[in-house]
Amino acid sequence: MALALRCLRPLPALLLPSSSALARGLPRAPRACPAPLLEGCRQCVQQMLLSRQLATKKAKGKGQSQAKVNISAALVEDIINLEETNEDMQAVIKALKEDFSRNLSVRTSPGALDHITVMTKDGKFPLNQLGQISQKSPQLMIVNMTNFPESTAAAAKAIRESGMNLNPEVDGTVIRVPVPKVTREHRESLAKLAKQSTNKSKEALRKVRNKSITQVKKSKNKVSEDTIWLLEKQIQQMTDEAAAEMDKLLAAKTKELLG
Repeated sequence: MALALRCLRPLPALLLPSSSALARGLPRAPRACPAPLLEGCRQCVQQMLLSRQLATKKAKGKGQSQAKVNISAALVEDIINLEETNEDMQAVIKALKEDFSRNLSVRTSPGALDHITVMTKDGKFPLNQLGQISQKSPQLMIVNMTNFPESTAAAAKAIRESGMNLNPEVDGTVIRVPVPKVTREHRESLAKLAKQSTNKSKEALRKVRNKSITQVKKSKNKVSEDTIWLLEKQIQQMTDEAAAEMDKLLAAKTKELLG
């Protein structure tokens, strides 16, 4: 205990979430510490994490809000790459934003058709790679399939099944896509699709979480249970924050769609 207390004083710099602390240089361990911090003073680190855990438990016991765990990524990089986990979660959020922007709009524009996936005999391709998309009038879009006439039927099917309430008409190698009038029923249908997309994104988010938790547990024989517990808690916090951001995106999109 005396050793841990001697080592605790220089450690707060390690808790900074950014890499700026590392750029300034980490403090040296005191003489009593068995190893320099940069080489990994495990006794100091574990005592620091345990102190954080105990403080959290005490706050919970007193009915106060629990302290937010914010372990430095550099501190646990030999266990898990927290920055990579965060990037994976942000990628899921970004994909949801793109889905909302591309596929869930009350106004249909040529760009809305670009990334509709067409299944052909040679594989899957975005519609804009197979045909030239243009808007002839506010009520009509045209997809010219002259360059890939053999994929015309497949393209029309993909448009029809895109969930955008479109009913394409094929005329040779030209696909006419009437733009439907925006009805209340259509708006509600889009809002339901937004909810479904959000739920799928949350499933992807949970997969990222579970993968990270599994990776952390693989180190249970190398580090203390307290360290494992705190890492799991931080990963859950990251998951909750990402899910909350998705809920905000859904609320904003639903308001936009329903008017």
